[in-house]
Amino acid sequence: MNIFNVWFFRNKQRWQGFFLLPFLLSLLFFLTCSSLFSSSSHAQESRVDALLDRGNISRAIATVETGWKKDYQRFYRQRYRQQIQQTDEISQKLTEISRQTGKKPAVIWAWSRPADIVILLITPGREPISRIIPEANRNEVDIMARTFRRETASPRRVNSGAYAGASRQLYQWLIAPVEPILENQQIDTLLFCVGENLRSLPFAALYDGEQYLIEKYSLATIPAFSLTETTPANLDNARVLAMGASEFQEQIPLPGVKVELSAIVPEVWQGKAFLNQSFTVANLQAQRKQDPSEIIHLATHAEFKSGAPDRSYIQFSDRQLSLDRLDELGWRDPPVELLVLSACQTALGDREAELGFAGLAVQAGVKTAIASLWSVSDVGTLALMSEFYQQLKTAPIKAEALRQAQLAMIRGDIRLEDGKLVNSGGAIELPPDLIFGGINLAHPYYWSPFVAIGSPW
Repeated sequence: MNIFNVWFFRNKQRWQGFFLLPFLLSLLFFLTCSSLFSSSSHAQESRVDALLDRGNISRAIATVETGWKKDYQRFYRQRYRQQIQQTDEISQKLTEISRQTGKKPAVIWAWSRPADIVILLITPGREPISRIIPEANRNEVDIMARTFRRETASPRRVNSGAYAGASRQLYQWLIAPVEPILENQQIDTLLFCVGENLRSLPFAALYDGEQYLIEKYSLATIPAFSLTETTPANLDNARVLAMGASEFQEQIPLPGVKVELSAIVPEVWQGKAFLNQSFTVANLQAQRKQDPSEIIHLATHAEFKSGAPDRSYIQFSDRQLSLDRLDELGWRDPPVELLVLSACQTALGDREAELGFAGLAVQAGVKTAIASLWSVSDVGTLALMSEFYQQLKTAPIKAEALRQAQLAMIRGDIRLEDGKLVNSGGAIELPPDLIFGGINLAHPYYWSPFVAIGSPW
């Protein structure tokens, strides 16, 4: 044994401690952040409860906005400079947007408490409204939300209505208490700003016994109204940068990606498309500098996982880019109007994964993101995405384009026929490995996970 080996074995314990130190520091940081989240949330809840008890709904909404903004800042380790907007400013902004777009939006804040559910609502030009729902406590809501997600997201349940019971109950708790107001004021667009364990709900599939929620409203999920860009987009001459991968070294292939990209560019939109080896971080950065496309479509694996944002990622052909490094892509300047991630999945019901998903748009520096709560089959994704881009050409707002694509799937207007996918734009020839029989595209498993995050406009 040489001198180095003797020295190493004598100091082995010291070296093990040295290499163990980074792990222990990371664990300590995670536990500290979890403790801060917990104590901060309890303090915020107490302040909001006191304001609601005094009937001060406006201050309660401002306090909720402040608290949730801090949650996203802590999670992403960022400082967001947007100022908290007061309820009269939010109401006025909704009025302006309604006038500009012809769509009438409302914002719903909702969260569960130990003994009930709180729902706060602002509509254009009106004072805020509160509803306390004592029929359900936090534990019941959590159980029902888990059941709804599990039954809707299971590919083995696509020929059943096992999700319907939980879907109807959540509708009664979250939507029915304010629906008379929404109907009376002819609201057609809902922005959901919701609390823990509700951020990963497929709201589109909530069911009143006759209709899904998406059949009545365009929908978006926001981290906070104050963190949401409210200037309506003009996509008339927008260009699309479409990139993706069908083959991966360590993940399952996505054989539909090539067809998906070609169904968007140049079939429907102007722009450029890059597949497999040309789908790199460096190439995306270079293409954005050369041609600052307003829409970026990424057909690839992306995961929102439990834990810090460096555990969640978007998969490029050359590497994974974690959520905490999205700034490297330079999407803030020039600004990106719409980011679409067509093959991502979320750790449903997990607090950190929910924060990562719901905060995607603000963290990425884009006005709107469209992403999926769970990974859908290639055919289901192609069906939704090909129709979405058709609808985006004429829809007044982005969330309405998504809604129309989802409605087309519910009605059966998008269907598989003789080895082709038929939609409003015609028929898309499918490669042999994408031709399957017995796929029920009307089931919410296929269309409800796709969510507009951030601005619906």
